[in-house]
Amino acid sequence: MTPDTLAAYRRDGFVAGLPVLSSAEAAGLRDQIETLERDHTDGAGGHDLNQFFRVNGHIVLPLLSDLARHPAILDTVEAVLGPNLLAWSVELFIKEPGSPKAVSWHQDITYWGMGETDHEVTAWIALSDVSVQAGCMRFLPGSHKGGIVPHADTFDDDNLLSRGQEIAAVDETQARHGPLKPGEMSLHHGRCFHASGPNMSDDRRIGAALRYVTPEVRQPGMPRDYAMPVRGVDDGQGWIPVAGAGGLFRAADLALYDRILQDQTATLAAGADSDVGLYASQTTGAAL
Repeated sequence: MTPDTLAAYRRDGFVAGLPVLSSAEAAGLRDQIETLERDHTDGAGGHDLNQFFRVNGHIVLPLLSDLARHPAILDTVEAVLGPNLLAWSVELFIKEPGSPKAVSWHQDITYWGMGETDHEVTAWIALSDVSVQAGCMRFLPGSHKGGIVPHADTFDDDNLLSRGQEIAAVDETQARHGPLKPGEMSLHHGRCFHASGPNMSDDRRIGAALRYVTPEVRQPGMPRDYAMPVRGVDDGQGWIPVAGAGGLFRAADLALYDRILQDQTATLAAGADSDVGLYASQTTGAAL
């Protein structure tokens, strides 16, 4: 993170093309993901594998908790947020070749209960070639300088977001693409408008989204939430600390996963007219 790159992030609300993993590391992570898909399709503890991939996977999947602690990623995030870092969420976004799945224009922190904080950043790491053709992210420069804008829930089956939430009337002529090679990373601010298109390439489009916050993020009066300390100290102690996966689908981690899912749902699904499927308990068949 050079001074010029940091200045670009402050100005535009995003930067892309930051090298953080070697091509071998990216390929190794992809292999681990595809091994899980082959050997553990049904998941564990009443949740299918895709739910672990999309919601708090670092609680039960060691590869994701380890990725959130990767020194090169943390060094870059520290340049933006400072020395005290917590990983709030780790997710995988996978688009199959030729898939119509897309992500509509949105701001990340809309439903997270964090207010309009500047002390959150999403690090998005490519584990395959995330080209324009493959449906890389698009960003609207400078959009992070305003507040949170209204979003409409679409619950579109082809929208990868939990509620299919979208911002209306975005001027896409001003948007910029952020293509990434395997092992490269982009960073974007929680209020930055961003979206991604369908994967029209011949390969899978695989990326990991790591959401980092500082200890100061939690607002007075908001419910306490969970986060994994990854660097520095948590002087505020406003978060319930979690250690990350102690092994693959470990019983204690699965129980914690259910607790976190239940506690977070009230905030993340607030105001939705329909069940938010990614936060549903497959054991009970109902939204938590």
